Amino acid sequence: MGTLYIVSTPIGNLKDITLRAIETLKEVDYILCEDTRITGKLLSAYKINQEMVVFNDFNENRKTPEIIGDLLKGKKIALVSDAGTPLISDPGYKLVRSAIENNIKVESISGQTAVISALTVSGQPPDKFLFFGYLPKKEGRRRKLLADISSIVQTIKLTVVFFESPYRLIDTLKDIQSVFGNIDIVVLRELTKIHEEVRHEKVTDSIEHFLNVKPKGEFTILF
Repeated sequence: MGTLYIVSTPIGNLKDITLRAIETLKEVDYILCEDTRITGKLLSAYKINQEMVVFNDFNENRKTPEIIGDLLKGKKIALVSDAGTPLISDPGYKLVRSAIENNIKVESISGQTAVISALTVSGQPPDKFLFFGYLPKKEGRRRKLLADISSIVQTIKLTVVFFESPYRLIDTLKDIQSVFGNIDIVVLRELTKIHEEVRHEKVTDSIEHFLNVKPKGEFTILF
């Protein structure tokens, strides 16, 4: 019986990887990744020559039985995402669930995740938080979820964390203002990368800023 390793990788800075992650990636039979070009840069930086197999949202259902078959034959396989901890707003959940159902060992090689990194530098209370991944793309569903979140935070004081695309950032900020009013918000861009930015401001100020400066990169929002 093989082992499925869930390996966390850097969210930006390639130096943010653990020795255990490097060791694991060197020892497995092959590495499942979303994009071979992105993962290839990481492997090249650490002289890792293992085979890469594309595993993403589009082929997860088709590839899972084949991967489970390899694990049952005794192969050691690593799963990585483009950045951070796999399964967190990335593919892999169905594979892990199937591995567990087949009594295959699943081992976590912990490391970077944008959620925790954002919490630690946000200045927001980190003891209780809710993470929502990416909010719905459609405005109606997004506002409904934000309204539900508003009901929750009125009962339990906690920090809300979610990711957002640069293409929907302004619309999402406007929806937050509509539901919560002109609250204090933290907007983080390109965590651990050269152009990392952490903005602490009122949501109206954030809207004004990004109306004047085109949003670029990956965003994490907390309030």
